[in-house]
Amino acid sequence: MFKNIAFFASLLISGFVFAQNTAMTSAESKAFVTKISAETKEIKTLQSDFVQTKKMDFLDKNIVTQGKMSLKSPNTLSWKYTKPYQYSIIFKENKIFINDQGKKSSVDAKSKTFEKINKLIVGSSNGKMFSDPEFSVVYMKNSGSNIAKFTPKSAQLMKYIKQIELHFPKNQTTVSQVNMTEASGDTTNIVFKNTKINAPIPASEFSL
Repeated sequence: MFKNIAFFASLLISGFVFAQNTAMTSAESKAFVTKISAETKEIKTLQSDFVQTKKMDFLDKNIVTQGKMSLKSPNTLSWKYTKPYQYSIIFKENKIFINDQGKKSSVDAKSKTFEKINKLIVGSSNGKMFSDPEFSVVYMKNSGSNIAKFTPKSAQLMKYIKQIELHFPKNQTTVSQVNMTEASGDTTNIVFKNTKINAPIPASEFSL
């Protein structure tokens, strides 16, 4: 179960660098965090299509999936994979609900690890992740994006996630790309597109 959650918590992952990254100065990183944290406070709902690419050492080909992510403040989150298979995972009311091609299940999300993974995903969209005491953060930049790299301090979380990398286009408040490196060395890259902020979201998006 933890492996499934870590897989879908791939709001997150690293190793896909296409531009030259340099470290931000202290002043630049402070300005970046202040700007993103302030602007994302206005986000009540967020919807985005995504393409996820997962690279695993024992597979010759990458696993590419597509779907839709929906977020409703403060902590209701839905990932619905539509291609090449149907899979949904929903975080709400301190529970995690899963629909694996018609097979439904739920897990209590009150444990420390589940709670943290949920906070990671939601935090990547509302800026609160920057102040999470369980992560150390390094800020980078390139010609098109500002990048925040998160390393878990928690030994429990480090069993599943080695590093999380969030890309923020310089003209955009929300994350455009999430990269995650798992403890195993496997990587996941998620690219978001067609993002809608504060548009109505049907209740059906948060149900299985």
